[in-house]
Amino acid sequence: MSNSVEIPVVGPREPCPCGSGKRYKICHGKKARAADRQYVSRPFRGLPGECDWVALREIVSAATATVQLAGEHGGREITVASILPGAAPALVRESGEILLGLQTVAATGDPSADLGHTLQQSLAADPGSPVAPGPRPPQAPRLQDLVSPDSSFEVTVHDGFDFWLDPESEPTAHERSLLENANEAAVPAARLTSVEAAYWCRLGDRDQVRWVLPYEEEPLLDALARLHVRGDDTLGPDTRLLGTFRAHGLLVPVWDLADGTQADQAEEPVAALRKRLEEALGETTALDGEQRRARAGLANRQVTIR
Repeated sequence: MSNSVEIPVVGPREPCPCGSGKRYKICHGKKARAADRQYVSRPFRGLPGECDWVALREIVSAATATVQLAGEHGGREITVASILPGAAPALVRESGEILLGLQTVAATGDPSADLGHTLQQSLAADPGSPVAPGPRPPQAPRLQDLVSPDSSFEVTVHDGFDFWLDPESEPTAHERSLLENANEAAVPAARLTSVEAAYWCRLGDRDQVRWVLPYEEEPLLDALARLHVRGDDTLGPDTRLLGTFRAHGLLVPVWDLADGTQADQAEEPVAALRKRLEEALGETTALDGEQRRARAGLANRQVTIR
């Protein structure tokens, strides 16, 4: 049988649909399990707005972006959302509009393939029907196979989750209840405009900037260490680089801001820091002892965001 023929997923002890006479789990089920185990360290690499894909999946409570598709669906737009009601993988509205959720409950080692499979199933679903993608087959497309490389990825950060509601239908009592509970838990945030993929967030009485950076981790840590020794890694008085966390192959530094700092007040300091960071990234001399100690300290300060 040709490898291009799609083999449906069945129970592990059932006969494999390929007609081999073997049970699924020891035939094509092996490939499905291998796909589940495959780990991709930087799954969103190559997508337009890679850093913002990571931010919507890991940092921002309520945000959406539109993206254009390629191939047979070229010219079609879908909406990518940080999270959907009940962490649903996707919604297909009566109008045919597709909302793809990034913050989902289950995932394998390649989120791009998981999301590509969900998107493929959504494109084939009837308008208004639920999307239950099921296990991802080995030949499932990745997002990079479906999203146009020329697409924009313009993020809109929302105050709450009203984007969940279909403007063409009346929400049910259950939908209103979900929305009310979600809105109460939403973290206030804003995407900064002076740099790419930096987000101001307010967590209780703490204001922060979380910035998804596109650089490889080792040179980025070197650059941040150089800046720290010079006292240039802050965003102004009463601010500090709290630490970093890793998300989908990228490093995300987190700064604590002075109490009461609003998003627009962070724009100029972040833009100035970007310039200093780019200059530090261009330095090629080996780190001295003080810089190496600063680098080790930064590498050990892992921030927990959830």
